[in-house]
Amino acid sequence: MLTPRQNFDEVIKGGKPERFVKQYEFIKILSPTPFQMTNPNPAYGEHNKVNAWGITKSWPEGTPGAFPVHTPDKIVIKDMEHWQDYVKFPEVVFPEEKWRVLLDQSEAVNREDYYVSPFVVPGLFEQCHYLMEIQNCLINFYEYPDEMADLIKALAEWEIKYATEICKYMKPDALFHHDDWGSQISTFLKPDMFEEFYLQAYKDVYGYYKENGVKLIVHHSDSYAATLVPYMIEMGIDVWQGVMKSNNIPELIKKYGGQISFMGGIDSAEVDFEGWTEDIVKQKVREACTEQGGKLYFIPNASQGLPVSTFKGVYECIDKYIDEMSKEMF
Repeated sequence: MLTPRQNFDEVIKGGKPERFVKQYEFIKILSPTPFQMTNPNPAYGEHNKVNAWGITKSWPEGTPGAFPVHTPDKIVIKDMEHWQDYVKFPEVVFPEEKWRVLLDQSEAVNREDYYVSPFVVPGLFEQCHYLMEIQNCLINFYEYPDEMADLIKALAEWEIKYATEICKYMKPDALFHHDDWGSQISTFLKPDMFEEFYLQAYKDVYGYYKENGVKLIVHHSDSYAATLVPYMIEMGIDVWQGVMKSNNIPELIKKYGGQISFMGGIDSAEVDFEGWTEDIVKQKVREACTEQGGKLYFIPNASQGLPVSTFKGVYECIDKYIDEMSKEMF
């Protein structure tokens, strides 16, 4: 019997998998890094927590994650022409003993069975709008393109410094990296603008990981981003996690399967809500396995960006019905 990692490899390489990959079963996403221990995130239901970047975040109950608070007094970058005066890059270099908790987790994983990955969030686009607010961010691409380009370059350089420490101590063979690039129906930036501002920065970041032992890049963006898939491939992304049904997944698999794989097909909002039922989950899992994806280049998965659910039991129920579909289709 193939291990979770081996079965996953067969799926993304167009081989002979024995079953569907069951959501995140192939990867152990480990945390916290020493930087994460100094970069507080609000707990579920907690409000107005300030992180190492000076960004204030809240996590309201009933929502899938924390998000910045952007009242005028809490926006970090108040003048884009002088962003350097406001953005303070957190320290990422820590002594080896600070890595001990993560190293113990990493060393306990059998890497023939699973990939090992850090959890890196937010990505370059999200960090931009976290620092300045989403509407301001989108306007600034037009009004201050040079300043935005300089900020993105500086953020990418900081990410590479962080990656240097991760690769030095943790030695991951995978990377799970967040950056939401769109809404449910459209990208936030038109493709040529995305290419102009973000392509090279991500090639640098993901290229560094690939040059330093990482074999698998999994990028989370639970959004519409079908028009950005060629850039994902050029960046070195192996799996787009969070791909929603609005992206026309069957067409993406037909066009790009073998160059990149797609992990999603179950929109979290359709299964992960108060009042969810097993029948609803069963139906959506069946649709994902039979209509959205198939046996190759596709991993059925709720679109949310971690192996969790907002409402208790949903994630495990999805796993259960993926198992049922494997018995039926393999």
